[in-house]
Amino acid sequence: MARFHVIIPAAGSGSRMGADSPKQYLSLNGKSLIQHVVNVFDQSVRINSINIILSQVDAHWRNTHLSLSSKMQVHYCGGETRAATVLNGLNAIQNQVDANDWILVHDAARPGLSNHLLDELLTELESDDVGGLLALPLADTLKRADDTQRVSATLPRNNLWQAQTPQMFRYATLKLALTNFTGTPTDEAEAVEALGLKPKLVTGELRNLKVTHPQDLAVLSALLSTQP
Repeated sequence: MARFHVIIPAAGSGSRMGADSPKQYLSLNGKSLIQHVVNVFDQSVRINSINIILSQVDAHWRNTHLSLSSKMQVHYCGGETRAATVLNGLNAIQNQVDANDWILVHDAARPGLSNHLLDELLTELESDDVGGLLALPLADTLKRADDTQRVSATLPRNNLWQAQTPQMFRYATLKLALTNFTGTPTDEAEAVEALGLKPKLVTGELRNLKVTHPQDLAVLSALLSTQP
């Protein structure tokens, strides 16, 4: 039976937050963002391993002494891009997984993933031929801007979704997709799409937002405080 393994790429600097440390170490409701992330996977009996991929020069993890889970392994093999970091992570665990095992890639700065939503994702995709990802249907009207930040077009939002994570694919499929992709994919699903496959969209939750800007912390703190 295929097992479930998590890869958390955490080699970025989080420069848009304007903080002194990478954003995964910022505090949210008394815990670092990455603590929230690891905890939800640790609590799932279906998850076999949690693999955190850090930059080789990351000094913050060692200083925080985060022993968060017996399932957890830390790999100092982060790359220049998210895709390179994930691929390096896949190579780092290649002797511990089977080609048919599922890999869940989840953002280190996306701490609002709920246990319920994680379980829904695993159940929805574990028998799927391709795999897929959490995503939200777009609700807002989309505008394309010109070089002066004036509206140049209004875009129809029909059938448009905002991608979230985890993104979940078989080990062999994901490794092939990232190895063969020309350029830099924005996420794992784009690389898999380039193989001619169609990942499945599983409806996510608003609280599963990615912390990118300082105001996101306040929004997420409020959401987590009002939802179980």
